[in-house]
Amino acid sequence: MNERDRKQRLFVAEQGRKVAKGQISRREFLRRAAMAGFGLSAAGLMRMETARAFNRKPINIPEGVYQLSDTQKKWLQEVGGRFKGTTVRISSESTAPSQIISDLAKQPGSFEELTGIQIVWEQTPLDQVLSKITQDTATQSSSNDIYYLDQAWVGRFVNDTVDPQARLADGSDLNMPDYNFDDFVPELIPALASYQGRLVGLPFDIPIFIYMYRKDIYDQLGLKPATTMAEFLENVKMTDKTKNADGSEVRGYIGQWKSGHYALQCDWTAWLWSHGGSHTGKDGTVVIDDEQAQAGANYMLELAKYVPAGVTTWDWGGQGDAMTQGLGANVISWAEFFPGLDVPDRSKTVGLWETADLPKEVALRSKEETSFDEVPAIGHQGGSCIALSKYSKVADAAWIFLQWATSSPVAIAAAESSNTPVRLSAFNAENVKAKAKVTAGTTRHFPAALKAIKERMGTEPHFPGWAAASGTGGPIPTELGKMTTGAQDVKTTLANIKAAIEAAIAE
Repeated sequence: MNERDRKQRLFVAEQGRKVAKGQISRREFLRRAAMAGFGLSAAGLMRMETARAFNRKPINIPEGVYQLSDTQKKWLQEVGGRFKGTTVRISSESTAPSQIISDLAKQPGSFEELTGIQIVWEQTPLDQVLSKITQDTATQSSSNDIYYLDQAWVGRFVNDTVDPQARLADGSDLNMPDYNFDDFVPELIPALASYQGRLVGLPFDIPIFIYMYRKDIYDQLGLKPATTMAEFLENVKMTDKTKNADGSEVRGYIGQWKSGHYALQCDWTAWLWSHGGSHTGKDGTVVIDDEQAQAGANYMLELAKYVPAGVTTWDWGGQGDAMTQGLGANVISWAEFFPGLDVPDRSKTVGLWETADLPKEVALRSKEETSFDEVPAIGHQGGSCIALSKYSKVADAAWIFLQWATSSPVAIAAAESSNTPVRLSAFNAENVKAKAKVTAGTTRHFPAALKAIKERMGTEPHFPGWAAASGTGGPIPTELGKMTTGAQDVKTTLANIKAAIEAAIAE
């Protein structure tokens, strides 16, 4: 770590303390952190708000769902038991996986009882998580043994973590029996947990765009889920201004189009990438004003003819709420919305939404034709991993916990929260499949999410200035807001965005 990097980290840590004291707003913190090269992925920003919007809480794990093998139990008792009395610390955001796994560790017969290792899992807003990690790594402190890393931070903290693959390959008895690294959905390893081919952490969660539609309205009109972008637009037109059972109006599409908000940038990527466009080209160039990008923008403006009033004031939380209120019939957005649609006391559309495979892109630019790890595809993704700190003084105990927390038995239990799993075994578990019905905590959307992860996953560029350019209040969503509200034409919008991205790269 050079002196400039260390000062940037200390700066971010200080801004986090100012947020905690009420001296600056969370939005201002995000702006300042982005200036120092510590942005958040779309998923990180979304989690900060949808958790509030949907008031989601992890559900209780039914008896018999959490099933360690006898070999794993013995290993936890005998090998983990060597570290009885040790305290392992982790700081993370209060997501559904964080809540349910931290609770599970303390249940009778689970991790703490089997090993005698105490887990202190502090759950705070994501800005405070970043503040703590930047402080720890700048000072090489051992105050946190495991780091919760938003996808956007992995490259910045690669040298502050222990490579899990190196530990898994060392032949030590500290490695968990039947851990089965290959059970992770393979596409998530490079997307969430690696930097330039080096594994930084282990996948933890994976928000991703899927296709959701009102099956009741499709059935009334004799429509089938769209398989192409043209068909998707046609379905939007056909379902526009239909009616809910109570007589209220249903519009064709629901967007997350709040002017100046990062949610608008997320929505935009689906149309940019699905028409063969991208933000970047080869060798660090910026190509967002080309013909393909213009086609994506024009498609987005065509959708704008069929959206509910107020769509340009909705972020992701507003979009999710609009879905529960039955204000639209078609959405391509976060799979995390889907469980909330089947909760009776929150949703007016229980059982009415269904999922389908994402429609095929008109054209698709390859990763090799872009820069900064951008991967064009309609299934916009974001996610996080958890990693072992290089500075931990209880690294072996922390390694045992890290393996347990990301193991298949725990992943299967955590899937009860209806959060999209990161392990194949969790997608295929009987208890998970049994909840693929209309119920609170439904997993009906899991097959669509898995297919999107494996075949249709898109990733935004990763470079230090990206967060400041694309985040809330940044030039990209600000310019897009002018376009979606009719204040600015497509060519001017894309030219201004191109200039903003070029400036961010230069900086």
